[in-house]
Amino acid sequence: MIRAAAAGALFLISFSAAAQEACFAACHGANGVSSTPLTPSLGGQPSFFVLAQLFLFREGRRDNALMNAAAKGLSDAELQALADRIAKLPPPRAPATKPDPARYARGRAIAEKERCGNCHDADFSGHDNVPRLAHQREDYLLKALRDYKKGARVGYGMAVMPETVSGLNDADLADVAHFLAHFFSRSGR
Repeated sequence: MIRAAAAGALFLISFSAAAQEACFAACHGANGVSSTPLTPSLGGQPSFFVLAQLFLFREGRRDNALMNAAAKGLSDAELQALADRIAKLPPPRAPATKPDPARYARGRAIAEKERCGNCHDADFSGHDNVPRLAHQREDYLLKALRDYKKGARVGYGMAVMPETVSGLNDADLADVAHFLAHFFSRSGR
């Protein structure tokens, strides 16, 4: 897996836009919907959010060897073009598996208590510099929440995530990730 990631980074640095596209598809899915463990789906993410994350990777402020290498040589205009393209991809759909009702309810209650919908929108679609969370990979959501809790992931702007998750235990984080991955609104969507 590590060898494949390193090879993907070399593609992004050394080859044409077509090779970069192939690497993006291999990591994040052809339509931005990831089937790779711990790798986020990017389809439907707000352009400004993607731009900010790419910038953080390029500048080495987010730590991921593959993404740091991939973004290193990109100009501001290339970052913006990639962010705009990703934002136009369709967002992921809810997983085919049904949520565990008890975990879903606990995750919903925690998300409501922590007011997650205030920043990420009531439908968790995100906006501007706030990411889409609805139907994101559950394993990736849990990793991101854990990273915020232990200070391994930087924020920007108001950077409220570390404070938001500071009082949650690992079971709470897992339930929130489960809820968001399987999210459906009260209207059934």
